[in-house]
Amino acid sequence: MSFKKDEDTDELGALLNLDHSAVLQESRVFNQTPIRPRHSRLLLAKILFLLYRGDSMSTTEATNLFFSITKLFQCKDMSLRQMVYLTIKELSTLSEDVIMVTSSLMQDMQPKSEITYRASAIRALCKIVDPSMLPGIERFIKAAIVEKSANIASAALVSSLHLFGEAKEVVRRWGSEVNEALSGKALSQGPSFFGGASQAQVVSTSNIVQYHAIGLLYAIRQHDRMAVLKLVQTFSGQSSGGWLGGSGATLRSNMAYVMLIRYAVRVMEGDSGLAAQLQTLLEEWIRHRSDMVSLEAARAMCQLGGVTGKQLTSAVSALQVFLSSPRPTVRFAAIRTLNQLARTHPEAVQPCNVDMEGLITDSNRSVATFAITTLLKTGNEASVDRLMKQMQGFMAEISDEFKTIVAEAVRSLCRKFPAKHAAFLGFLAGVLRDEGGYEFKRAAIEAIVDLAKHVPESKEAALAHLCEFIEDCEFTKLSVRVLHFLGEEGPHTARPTMYIRHIYNRVVLENAVVRAAAVSALAKFGAAAVADPALQKSVRVLLQRCLDDREDEVRDRAAWSLRMGAGEATRDKYVRDDSTFALAVLERRLVEYCGNPAAAAQDRFSFDGVPRISRAQEEETRARTRLETMDAVLTGSAVSAPAGAAGAKQASEPGTPTAAGAMDVFEQQAAYADKLNAIPELAAFGAQPLVSSQRPVDLTEAETEYVVRCIKHVYESHVVFQFDVTNTIPEQVVEQVEVAMEPEDDIDGVLAPVVVVPIPVLACNEPGTAYVAFERTDTDTFPTATFACTLRFVVKECDPATGEPEEDDEGFEDEYSLEAADLGAGDFMQAAYLPDSQALWETLGGDAESVETFALANFDGIEECVGRVADLLG
Repeated sequence: MSFKKDEDTDELGALLNLDHSAVLQESRVFNQTPIRPRHSRLLLAKILFLLYRGDSMSTTEATNLFFSITKLFQCKDMSLRQMVYLTIKELSTLSEDVIMVTSSLMQDMQPKSEITYRASAIRALCKIVDPSMLPGIERFIKAAIVEKSANIASAALVSSLHLFGEAKEVVRRWGSEVNEALSGKALSQGPSFFGGASQAQVVSTSNIVQYHAIGLLYAIRQHDRMAVLKLVQTFSGQSSGGWLGGSGATLRSNMAYVMLIRYAVRVMEGDSGLAAQLQTLLEEWIRHRSDMVSLEAARAMCQLGGVTGKQLTSAVSALQVFLSSPRPTVRFAAIRTLNQLARTHPEAVQPCNVDMEGLITDSNRSVATFAITTLLKTGNEASVDRLMKQMQGFMAEISDEFKTIVAEAVRSLCRKFPAKHAAFLGFLAGVLRDEGGYEFKRAAIEAIVDLAKHVPESKEAALAHLCEFIEDCEFTKLSVRVLHFLGEEGPHTARPTMYIRHIYNRVVLENAVVRAAAVSALAKFGAAAVADPALQKSVRVLLQRCLDDREDEVRDRAAWSLRMGAGEATRDKYVRDDSTFALAVLERRLVEYCGNPAAAAQDRFSFDGVPRISRAQEEETRARTRLETMDAVLTGSAVSAPAGAAGAKQASEPGTPTAAGAMDVFEQQAAYADKLNAIPELAAFGAQPLVSSQRPVDLTEAETEYVVRCIKHVYESHVVFQFDVTNTIPEQVVEQVEVAMEPEDDIDGVLAPVVVVPIPVLACNEPGTAYVAFERTDTDTFPTATFACTLRFVVKECDPATGEPEEDDEGFEDEYSLEAADLGAGDFMQAAYLPDSQALWETLGGDAESVETFALANFDGIEECVGRVADLLG
């Protein structure tokens, strides 16, 4: 396809100024005879540009345009036909009766057609076909999957993957063809749909075909754990005498190897019986000749849970070699993986320090940034000053995103080397003076605040830098944050009056939001327990001046501060008290109150059901969230949901912990209480459980037919077992789903079953919840027991497309064995925040202490042992 350049026309400007109605009017050219290929191609390009630009098109317009374009099938111009396929795919979601073009597309899939026609026709046909009509073209797709042409096979595989979401059962029937395309075996001799009768149907040996085939094969088998294990073993290069048996087929596509590594980790991680085999596989893949495969295997090894420094040796060695690669992408992938590993295993990364120091001057600033931040985590105290000087040299050359990463790395380093606080403060104060966005400046401010809190020697210097910053701060939120911190820490310094001057300047010079924050900070100086009478008098004079402010919020805060600071008792209750409400629970209660006008009219809002937490606990929660966010930024990944559609839905349920960290404990309790109170049989037990499990316990594997998780709720006189159940079989609908619990221990006299709440109907991939409740007959004891659990239900066959059961099917009873559910001592313990556990321990005295000796085997260190004991005790 060639075009003669028109020097008098700016084609890009012509596209940008396209008129929607003019293009539709011009589309009448498609009905002319003879067809003009070049003009039609240009017009189709304009239509696609309008669609990609986001212009809306009515159904009538799209339908008329669609059928006008189908007339272009009469032209044999190859370039025009490619544009026709592409435009048909884009218009298929907007037009009506698009299935009418099926015959033209199927004609282009015939063996006498051009290969380019056939591949594009498959993509277009799979885009417009209705799931109910898929069996009619099934033989076309199956034959295309094993076609010798890479273009046709790849088009069929990718189209099948797109169809899998709408017609899982039909696509699952193509597993043998997909497996043959992946393994590279030749089919049996016989007539070929796309070739002559005497041809042998040869499977494509293209590498990209293997990549697409392994993706589709995993989608088909993802709920069959043993099938996925077999897939991994078959293509891992192991012999027939391997741990699962089978052939030792090989993959020629490096991208397919990358996918195989991810599938292997997904299906084998967490299984203690396969841990050694997974380690062996990853170490073998680390030695692969392809950098892509080796990097993926090393990254997977570094992300394994419970991996030791010795097991990481091969991965770190491979990444160390990649640090000297001439390709920037390889260096970036290696240093980013090492940066992530340094958060959990800094000692394992230390052998790479010399190589990483050479990357500080790398021409790629992203690589240099990761090198610096990794060295900050793995280096020693002697190297801090040198690293700080090197960072100052390139801070102006990197983006705000990487500046934020550097600031967060310095923040974490402040606690590691408190003696170097002067160097850290100098660096952070310097970057605050530079140009930068809000997120970067916020990260630097939080680093200074963190340093001032944990290194007392640096407090006054840090406060001085913050006072300098707010004198010329363009971000209102940051000014408010700094003023709040000055109000907390300023009164406890040797010279509080110095900070009062900077705070009052904000009252005079700033906007209303900052002035209000400044008033609150001034009030804390006057109400501080260490404040002398002269300072309190001066602060009251400043607050009285604020009563004349033009903004009502500022005046109200000043009046409130003067009133509350008048007496010692009011100061202790309203100003000095640092506790706060659990904001998540408070928000939920307020939403419920405002959403029920009848209840709101009868009684005013009560804070009795809203728990209070200390300021230190709130800050610790924020710090944990910050670390999780930084992990996502450093790894470039989002929080991963549980595998499968069922897992995705379960993750959205209230109170379900996510991979990024459990939901706030108070919000979690409130979410559980809402679900329990919606069931009349359980609402009588109490308004809210005293204790609820923070981590659900899996009673089945994630890939089984029925996925079950258990959550325990303890009331004052009852124990409720909550079972979240997901049916993953598309051909079945299960009804009257309940869990039968048989105690393996003697619970007579302590626990008695009282309520069983079944799930009425459970469709495929739609989670449901069943409950079993026991009464604690002796509330003074805390029983421990193990229950054998069995899932019982009535199975009915259904149409996978609609999910509706067959009319005359009465179903049959069935059951499914689950793992045992344990009720332990930790289920009766509520997590509580202890700011100073040692001081509380000392106050208990010797009478509360009991000394016993236990044999704690199978632990690598005291840290792991303490963690396991904490899990056992809740």
